[in-house]
Amino acid sequence: MVVKKKTARVEAVVLDEDKLHQLIASLSVGGGEDGVRQLAQTLQSCLELTEPVQQIQLVKKAGSQLEALSEEQPDGALLDACLHTLSLVYTSLQAKNPLRRAIASALASVPVWLQERAVNRLSACVSDCLSDPAPDRYPHVVDSVAACLDGFALGERCVHKLLPEVLQFLHKGLSEYLHQNSGLAGRHIAQAQLMQSCLAAVKTSMLVIQRSQEAISAALEAEQSECELEDTLSSLLGSYIHILTDEEFIQSVQSTAGMAVVLLIRSVIGCGDKVASVVCSLLRSSAQGLDSAPQWLKQRCEGLCTSGRPPGVSLYLCHGALAMLSWKGALPGPQWEQLLLLVPDTLLDLDVSIKESSTAMVVARVLTLWSSAALDCLQGESQPCPPRLQQSLSGGSELQQHLLEHIYSHWEHPLDGVRHQTRSLFRNLLLLHQHTDPSTSDPTQDSYVTELTQSLLGLEWHMRGKYGSLGCLVELYGARYLLHIQPQLPSCLLGLMGDQTLAPYASDLLERLFVSHRAQLAGEATEDWMEPWHRTWVTPLLQVLCRARLDQTTYILDYFLPKLLRCSPSSLAHMVEALQDTPPCSAGPSGSRGALGALMTCLRAARAQGVVPSSEEGLWGGLVPLSLLQQALVHKHDQVRMDALGLVCESHRSTEVVTSQEMDLIRHFLPPNLNSQSPGVRQQTVSLLKKLLCRMKDSTLLLQKRLIQERDQEQRDRDQQTLHLYKEFLRWVCVSLLEVLLPGASFSKCLMSLHLLCVLGQLFTFSTGPNVFALGEVVTSDHAQNVLYCVASNFLEVKQLASTLLRQLPPSAVGLQDQERMCGVLRAALDLSTSTRPFDSVSAAHLLNLLLHQPHLSQTLLHCAQEQGLDFQPPSPPPQPSEAVTLELNTLAVVQFLLHCLQLEVSKAESSLLQAAASSPLYGRAHCITAVLQHLNTESLSRTEQWRCLVSELIAVCYRMSDVVSPVVQSSSPEGLIPMDTDSETSAGLQRILQEIQPRDTNDFFTSARELDTHPGDTQTTHTPSLDTGGEGYRVTAQMVLVCCWRSMKEVAMLLGQLCQSLPLHYTDGSSHTHTGLITEAQVEGVGLYFRQQLLQSRHRGAFELAYVGFVRLTDMLCRSGSQGLQQLPARWLSEVLEEVKSSDPSSKLCATRRSAGIPFYIQALLSSEPKSSSCSLLKMTMRELITLAMPSANRNTDCSTVPQVHALNILRALYRDTRLGENIIPFVSDGLQAAVLGFTSPVWAVRNSSTLLFSTLITRIFGVKRGKDEHSKKNRMTGREFFTRFPALYPFLLNQLEEAAATVESDSGQVKLHPSLFLLLLVLSRLYPSPMDGSSSPLGLAPFMPFIIRCGRSAVYRTREMAARALVPFVLVTQVPPTVQALLQELPPEPGPRIQHNHIHGTLLQVLFLLRSYQTDSHRPLPAGNGISEALRQRMWLASRQNSCVVTRGAFLDVLVCLCGPKISLLDDSDVGDLRQEALSVLVASDLVTSDASSSTLGPGSTQYLLSLARVALSASVEIPDLWGGARLTSQLLQSLLRCPQYEVRELALEGVLRRLQEEEEEEERRPQWLDETTLSNLTSLALHETHPQCLAKVLTVLCVLSSSGELQWRDAVKILSQEEVLLHLLALAQNSAHRSEKTHIRAHV
Repeated sequence: MVVKKKTARVEAVVLDEDKLHQLIASLSVGGGEDGVRQLAQTLQSCLELTEPVQQIQLVKKAGSQLEALSEEQPDGALLDACLHTLSLVYTSLQAKNPLRRAIASALASVPVWLQERAVNRLSACVSDCLSDPAPDRYPHVVDSVAACLDGFALGERCVHKLLPEVLQFLHKGLSEYLHQNSGLAGRHIAQAQLMQSCLAAVKTSMLVIQRSQEAISAALEAEQSECELEDTLSSLLGSYIHILTDEEFIQSVQSTAGMAVVLLIRSVIGCGDKVASVVCSLLRSSAQGLDSAPQWLKQRCEGLCTSGRPPGVSLYLCHGALAMLSWKGALPGPQWEQLLLLVPDTLLDLDVSIKESSTAMVVARVLTLWSSAALDCLQGESQPCPPRLQQSLSGGSELQQHLLEHIYSHWEHPLDGVRHQTRSLFRNLLLLHQHTDPSTSDPTQDSYVTELTQSLLGLEWHMRGKYGSLGCLVELYGARYLLHIQPQLPSCLLGLMGDQTLAPYASDLLERLFVSHRAQLAGEATEDWMEPWHRTWVTPLLQVLCRARLDQTTYILDYFLPKLLRCSPSSLAHMVEALQDTPPCSAGPSGSRGALGALMTCLRAARAQGVVPSSEEGLWGGLVPLSLLQQALVHKHDQVRMDALGLVCESHRSTEVVTSQEMDLIRHFLPPNLNSQSPGVRQQTVSLLKKLLCRMKDSTLLLQKRLIQERDQEQRDRDQQTLHLYKEFLRWVCVSLLEVLLPGASFSKCLMSLHLLCVLGQLFTFSTGPNVFALGEVVTSDHAQNVLYCVASNFLEVKQLASTLLRQLPPSAVGLQDQERMCGVLRAALDLSTSTRPFDSVSAAHLLNLLLHQPHLSQTLLHCAQEQGLDFQPPSPPPQPSEAVTLELNTLAVVQFLLHCLQLEVSKAESSLLQAAASSPLYGRAHCITAVLQHLNTESLSRTEQWRCLVSELIAVCYRMSDVVSPVVQSSSPEGLIPMDTDSETSAGLQRILQEIQPRDTNDFFTSARELDTHPGDTQTTHTPSLDTGGEGYRVTAQMVLVCCWRSMKEVAMLLGQLCQSLPLHYTDGSSHTHTGLITEAQVEGVGLYFRQQLLQSRHRGAFELAYVGFVRLTDMLCRSGSQGLQQLPARWLSEVLEEVKSSDPSSKLCATRRSAGIPFYIQALLSSEPKSSSCSLLKMTMRELITLAMPSANRNTDCSTVPQVHALNILRALYRDTRLGENIIPFVSDGLQAAVLGFTSPVWAVRNSSTLLFSTLITRIFGVKRGKDEHSKKNRMTGREFFTRFPALYPFLLNQLEEAAATVESDSGQVKLHPSLFLLLLVLSRLYPSPMDGSSSPLGLAPFMPFIIRCGRSAVYRTREMAARALVPFVLVTQVPPTVQALLQELPPEPGPRIQHNHIHGTLLQVLFLLRSYQTDSHRPLPAGNGISEALRQRMWLASRQNSCVVTRGAFLDVLVCLCGPKISLLDDSDVGDLRQEALSVLVASDLVTSDASSSTLGPGSTQYLLSLARVALSASVEIPDLWGGARLTSQLLQSLLRCPQYEVRELALEGVLRRLQEEEEEEERRPQWLDETTLSNLTSLALHETHPQCLAKVLTVLCVLSSSGELQWRDAVKILSQEEVLLHLLALAQNSAHRSEKTHIRAHV
């Protein structure tokens, strides 16, 4: 997107009238030819003008006249008056006014002899500004001072001349700002303006000090001015320190103040070793190094070196030291070296203590700045780098290790900026290593780089930081280096392109790799260097496109292909040739796009990049035949169709002519694809066709231009023919789409047609005049009527599009000019507005908005009012009103009419809510009023008085509506209460409704809903005419009444929110100036109080959620309003509701059930209105209060005393879920998690329930939304280092809680002792995983957790043991896995005995199992070595045999054996693994699975798990790696046992294993494997004929489908061989009788 640069606004000179007359009088002179008189006349003319552009031209002319003045000028007074005029105008102009720049240029052009006088005049004007300005003039004066130093030499001389005055003024301004800041609590706009002013003052003071360095040094050395300047500088430094230490200031101001402190110290002390010593002392918060500073500076700095200063002070001082001190070249002394090494240590210390994400961003940026400064030091050529510094900055040093740990902890940070900075820091660290050790330029010879690369490549690919770091290695060492280490890197990265979160990172790394590789190959200057490049990058791409599933290649077209073709356009020919060598009918594996789809994808990307030749030269240069493209446009796969359509529609040039072949292809594509059921396909289709239509429009303009200019008759005829083809095509599209919109057409057809017709209307218009296409001529009144019917559709999107299209169609076709037709549409809209179907009111609103532009609407409204007997008089229009006035008056009339109807209906509802719900629910009228007002421009209304009265009435009727329905939605059970009506005739009916919706003890109420009418026998008293023409009475359900109530509340909220947000406010500002508007401050505050009542007292979720939407509109308006009173309302309301929450009890009106109902919404709306750029004081105050309330207390253990705690937990949950609070909520996550965990210890159920909800929200907030089906996927986990770095306060808390919980876990007694918080603690810890980058030492002291987690494995609760096993993994480094596993195995009993605790055994085995699995997935694992694990297992093999009576521990032991003996890498030697396999095989053969009595001994608890564990051993020995097990002879027997097992779980697992192995071998294109003999095939076909379990049946049919694809399959049922006809009949009967979707799918695939 191209963003147009904003042009500066030019404003005319605005001076006091007296000053202006004085200046003009001083310049008034008679005629004359000398230059001074001409200059005076020019300036006088300039002052008399009011047009700013002309003033600039005259100022430029005056500058030329000044430059031409000679020294022999006669009139010194007149010349002074001219200089004074320019100076005064210069200092009076506002910031960024181009006129100021023009005057500066004019003054800068004065001759040398006149410069001193110009400086004097300008100094006098600036001095006048500085002398005693009003506080509201401070920003202007500060800006004037800054402008003098902005490339304006005379202005700079002026500042030097007035240096003491300027510095004193800046100190005075800063002091005033500091004072004002303390009184602006809650006024966010005023605070933001003050922060900007303060920032400008600090920056300007820095600029003055920087530009006046010599003057300051000279003045400080001179004794006479020492006292005055020192006092000024000391005061300025005091202001800077105040800003630094006051956390109410935003970070940008504090960061600038940090730079100002260092700059001022440097200006006073100089650039020697002393300044580094002083800054080091400030960073250490120690006064030891301040002795070299002057006394006054030392005193100020000592005030900054206090122990209680905020942690951000060190951060901003580090930034100041790096930004304000020069680091290029050699360092001036040892203190500078010490400072350079102290900065990263200080920052890394802060890294653990900070909480705010914004501060983490600053830390990351300053660390990157430090690495750049260190690079500057090393690149200095004047003298070699000091050895200590060189050693500290080299790779492998302690400092580098700490910085790498920072990178690994933050490269997954939620903020993009932090991730980007860590990548830059990583690159700079590599450069530092290169500079400290330039001898090893070859990375393969550099052990540090090699080890780092191996570590990075071994990381999981879901870690986003990995891609940027590998990109840095590619940038510095080339692609060949990485490809040499990992040749499969391109295929691996292409496999990640199906994941939307990873595709951008993978494509960026791929681009770096193939661009670097191409450059490296091209540099070798061999002839066929493109061949290996294609083999490395293009061949894997084509394989993935042809064979992978479509969902895995989704983002290749978006991210990767365009980059590849930009890098190498010539590769397209290679792609097309390779794909055309593949038969076009080759579809590839099931679910893939095949060669045809891959060809379309490549050609589409190439054409969008401009690589494919233009269509004007034949169909894309003859690259693809037309028939193939037609086949692709109706392909069975959506994405292939979209790629083919993209190839037709997308073009590199927007003016490329659309050929007749392309139009024919669209005719071929459009009809069968209009009814697509996929929203994504519909969206892509509309987007691509819009590109084609835009191309037609742009090329039409080009052709029309050529027709005018072209002289060649033949070319003119061709262009004319093209335009004729365009016209025919567009008319065909228009008619085809309109004819689809018949009543009853499907949603997808309507939606697609309306979308495309709206696009046609936007680009070409449906005009009927002498237009080049005149599309309006093909639109008939029947077409328009069908579009009008679409407005009544049940789908909101169809309604919206139809309403938009009706405004674009020709008025003659729509026919609303006809009074009778317009009256009919208006009647329909008014009838729909009272319908009991909610979506009818939306249709009514669209119809009314359609009628608003008709000039005779007022008279039609009057006619309808007379028909209904309403007293209504529309506003009278003026003669010949404009379109805007007509719209305003029609809107006013419609709102008045609807309001009048609504008032009558509210009156009816006040007497009988039942009749209102049945005949005229209130929400329809209110919705129409809101919708009509949304299209009104409220800033330019002509009937303001009428609008004011209308607004007052609207607000009043909203309150009345709310009063009618609020007893229902505010009751303790809104779904079960109907208020008693005042009309006695309907009270009996209401009683019956009350009976209807009361809960029943039986389930009949929920299974047989009843519908009630009111007194069916007594038609005279209770029946009223029905909505239809029949005489049947109302049939009202309780749901209708409830829907009427909560929807009415919703519409009241939306209407009030709309009024407050869109109407101009009538208020008086601080300067007693009244701003006229339509809604008053009192009305706005009243609306706020209304929302407060509804949100705090409503019980119905629909009511308070939608009231929240309206309240958010109000709070946004409050913050932006100019009224000081309204700006402070959110803070006041927030403090009031927090006090109410604190003092709440069961008798309070606040709802303590329903997750506190609307209270969290109320607080959310108030907090989200606080600007994100502010200091977020309201959020911080609220979170502190709520966390204090949420924490358990000794005096809060009863239902009554825990109500505030429940509210606090519920509110916290809502705030943590609110995305608008963003990263500002992260600092409070640690406290929230502590409150949730401790809440589980409460004896009150409500607290525990709310704590559960809060805990769940925090887990999502910390680890992210679940991004896969696997709950334990590493995509939703963190490394231990990252977790405790981001939330350091949780380390001691979790450790203490775990210690306390583990002390209660003891299963020896046989009693279950479950600590309330144990499961939560283990759940959090199990979400962590070990990082291979943590090094060999325990990261962040995680070792203390291990004994407690291991102890939790003894729990009597199965789930707790499993969670403890998962939680143990992140706390054991990969190098420590073998000794830890051995230690755990040694705890197991070597032989059976009477005192064995199976819970203990099971927990230990699970911990061993999870550690082994983690070890196998970790690519940083050490090589297997003698570790005693094999011997320990063989000694305890009895646990897998029948000697062990517990089948659960038997199964767990077998799982450990499978993990060690399976196909994955084991941590044992091959010989040990072989011995274990033989023992496991002997256990398997003697087990219940293989022996005949399988059902006799496996009926106890855990038997299924045990059999599944045996099945895994059997699968590994028979299917996965039978050769290694040496069990080839047993393969058939084992598979037969698995497939005939009575437990369906075992059969399903066996079939999954067989299927997985077959698919792997299919990809390897091997022949049918040896383990798949005739017996196994017979077992599979027999199972398919007799299987009863649906999942197993689906699996076995899938297996047979894969087998039949490689050749004809012979079906057997025991000894009988079935013919193909019998098999087909069986499958068809199975498909007909099956009720399961998965079965039908697999049967269909097989048939």
